[in-house]
Amino acid sequence: MRPVAGSRKKSVTPSGSRHGLATQACNAGSRLFVHKDQYDDVVSALAEAAKGAKVGPGLDKSTQFGPVVSQEQYERVMSYIESGREEGAEAVVGGNGEGNGDGSGYFINPTLFTNVSDDMKIAREEIFGPVLVAMPYDDLEEVAQRANATEYGLAAGVWTRDVANAHKMAKLLQAGSVYVNMYAPADPAAPFGGYKASGIGREMGHANLEAYLEIKTVWTSLS
Repeated sequence: MRPVAGSRKKSVTPSGSRHGLATQACNAGSRLFVHKDQYDDVVSALAEAAKGAKVGPGLDKSTQFGPVVSQEQYERVMSYIESGREEGAEAVVGGNGEGNGDGSGYFINPTLFTNVSDDMKIAREEIFGPVLVAMPYDDLEEVAQRANATEYGLAAGVWTRDVANAHKMAKLLQAGSVYVNMYAPADPAAPFGGYKASGIGREMGHANLEAYLEIKTVWTSLS
């Protein structure tokens, strides 16, 4: 699970784009923690952004959310949405789709859930679809503990104007990559990989080369 956490001094903007594969990406943010003082404002802004997002063909340059990859994936994502509703979460926007069997695409409208608890399926499992859950928090230690209470640990994002909070959260979060005031940049020199069930080892950078090297230890007595 990829947490997107925030400090009290923060602003949040949606990070999805037509390059985001309709959030079918291994490090797509799927949980959003917002300080309780800003929660209502952030949820309202995100809901408006989701309502205005264009869902359509992936080759259309104006499209922000293309179709998911297959009927199987469409049904999987829709089952998560239904699970969220059954467990008591509220879809403030989205929550519906049009899985066309004629090959024209399996479209799911960007969905934002509120009234979500940490033990719900949509907050604990990887959805790989345009679904985001938003939850309020009180302080940094609390949000770090909640963000880490998952078997996954690939990536996390922190939005804040407070540099001290940024460094504190980067240290506390159990994730292979932590993005501050951005989300999911990439560079061949930067190691990429996760903690816990999100993988073993690292791709890219010097860490990637270590997988192809043999280390030899030579002991010599000088007596």
